[in-house]
Amino acid sequence: MIKLPTQFSNLEGSLTRALADRRSVRRFAGKPLGLTQIAAIVWACQGRSNLKSRSTRRNAPSAGATYPMATYLICGDSTVEGLDSGIYRYDVAEHGLEQVGTEDIRESVASACFSQNFIAEAPASIITAADYSITTSVYGQRGVRYVHMEAGHAGQNIYLACSVQGLGTVAVGAFNDEALARELNLPLNTEPLYVFPIGYPA
Repeated sequence: MIKLPTQFSNLEGSLTRALADRRSVRRFAGKPLGLTQIAAIVWACQGRSNLKSRSTRRNAPSAGATYPMATYLICGDSTVEGLDSGIYRYDVAEHGLEQVGTEDIRESVASACFSQNFIAEAPASIITAADYSITTSVYGQRGVRYVHMEAGHAGQNIYLACSVQGLGTVAVGAFNDEALARELNLPLNTEPLYVFPIGYPA
């Protein structure tokens, strides 16, 4: 488990400015990302609102606090300072990254996203996934809609956390579900929802 920074001075700024600056970016510079930048993004996406307490409340609302989503990070060698190449799963309770794969799969993920090659060129990508049954077991088929709503909330948080740090991203929803799940070695019943390549705009 790689413990992540818990102080986010890099997120300080105007919400108005962050919203105004938010853009979809598909061209990325080769500059590596800092671990504090990544920590701020995954925390904004699915982290606990108050890291100083054991509260389970998260930054993105979830129907009935069911929290069906999982957050993954993929990166290459030296593309995120302090991280080896591989696949990492964000541990919400520990606010840390658990390495679950050691290969740089950015090109394979780009291929699974129908050859959107800018994904391979970005230093890192955040990928969100969900087990729908966690929410549908409470709300029935309506829970599918609630999971999609939650994914949207989390996705906007990723956009804004990137924007305020001078980074760029774009929400990618066009991919082969089975191929992407296979690349990430997702658990049974967990389906990919979004891919967010992240980097400095070129």
